[in-house]
Amino acid sequence: MKIVVASFVVLFLVLTNSVDAQTDFGIKAGTSLTFFNEDNGVFGEDPELEVGYFGGVFLDVVIDNGFHFQPELLYKGLGDFEFLNLPLYLKYDVDNNFHILAGPSMNYFFNFFVNKFKIRGDFSLAYDISDDLDISLKYTIGFEEISPNVLFIGLGYRL
Repeated sequence: MKIVVASFVVLFLVLTNSVDAQTDFGIKAGTSLTFFNEDNGVFGEDPELEVGYFGGVFLDVVIDNGFHFQPELLYKGLGDFEFLNLPLYLKYDVDNNFHILAGPSMNYFFNFFVNKFKIRGDFSLAYDISDDLDISLKYTIGFEEISPNVLFIGLGYRL
């Protein structure tokens, strides 16, 4: 487990140190709504919906006019269910304040599943409230057994 956590941190630090001046670094936090399919098992008090939280850091690297690469490293919790999440987004500027993000999401689960590493798909919309603050809505789709779909609502702050 320590090796996987260290790998996530090293990858994020390498990305941080290899970027140029057109890069923003920030923090992100919010809440999550997890929708479980009853065929996959019963989790928590309500087998259909569980509320959780997340927090972490992100980079926003400008690739070309209107396109960015945005990796994030997030800690997520859902009751006793905790994991690290590393989405690797391709971000497109629809206009100056509205953005579409999509990409794979690598997840390491601390205390659940025999196979603790899972890959999921993420789709997100973000709106810049100001130069430093954005609000985002992200939907995560699971591809494997017992893979709930999750809706994330959060705020990001560029430092």
